Amino acid sequence: MNLLKMSFKPIADIGEFGLIERISSIVSSSLESSPKLIEGIGDDCAVYELSSGTFQVVTTDLLIEDIHFDLLTTPVQHLGSKALSVSVSDICAMNARPCYALTSIALPPKTPVEFVETLYRGMNETALLYNMALAGGDTSSSKNSISISVMVAGEVEKNHITYRKGAEPGDLVCVTGSLGGSAAGLKVLMREKNLMLEHIRNGEQYDRDLMNNLGEYDKAISQHLLPPARVDIVAFFEKHMIVPTSMIDISDGLASDIAHICKMSGVGAKIDESRIPILPQARLIADEFQDEALNFALSGGEDYQLLFTIKPDKFDTIASHPDISVIGKINPENEGLLLKDIYGMNIDLLSIGGYSHFRE
Repeated sequence: MNLLKMSFKPIADIGEFGLIERISSIVSSSLESSPKLIEGIGDDCAVYELSSGTFQVVTTDLLIEDIHFDLLTTPVQHLGSKALSVSVSDICAMNARPCYALTSIALPPKTPVEFVETLYRGMNETALLYNMALAGGDTSSSKNSISISVMVAGEVEKNHITYRKGAEPGDLVCVTGSLGGSAAGLKVLMREKNLMLEHIRNGEQYDRDLMNNLGEYDKAISQHLLPPARVDIVAFFEKHMIVPTSMIDISDGLASDIAHICKMSGVGAKIDESRIPILPQARLIADEFQDEALNFALSGGEDYQLLFTIKPDKFDTIASHPDISVIGKINPENEGLLLKDIYGMNIDLLSIGGYSHFRE
């Protein structure tokens, strides 16, 4: 294609999901040519049939410096751990177990060798935690910034695979852990970064270890820098013979991710604000920043907890788990996607949305 004759329509005009739709339409013929490819673009992982009873699930994530991470606020070993965990979280969202990862990095030539060693120590410790292997990858140079690409493959029995689609009216909407901590922790870290840069501009001393005096925010900061991939929840499902009707990990915020489930399943939902488990520290941080902790949970993103739906007859089993909350119910599509607030008013969740790339 002649670049001079291109229309140069900005990606920002169609957004991240509009771009994905266009890519999907281009590659649809290749997807159809592989009979063992069960699920392609559109879920947390691609799904490939290994045998009559086993599926392989594969995901990939790209972390770009100054977009996904800031080295002024992110310890390098934490960065390595998070880079792996965010992909393992996608594997968990398919109700699968991680098996191995391929990791690739692009670095400016003057990057210290110790940086790379520390980054991979974080990855390796996390791989051991998830009982998976770091099987290889690639390295390349870059002009200015650091890029980290992670591919993780997992396995799941055919009758346990869980997609974003599959939710039906009457299903219960559940979430693991607590929400809003990652967005709250990021708020604190960015405030401290700005204070540090201001001190440097003024020629003043500043403790560059941002973790030293932030103990009161430790849980929120940890939730942002070291998010958990909920392999323990997948093990709980297996132990109790539970297969969710649909599932996704919360990467873009509760509002956006429940919308993905509803769109793929052709249903609506009502979420009860009073039942959303919000990290207590997130509420304190929201007060400091004159914000609402609910906003952190609904649209902050990067909590990497699991959002899933189950049949009502599984309620007693789910209720026995101390880290799972039932927050709502799946309804017919024509009833919309709603949030019932603490005053009993219904709010359109589609109007809230979550994080999206390519916004200007």
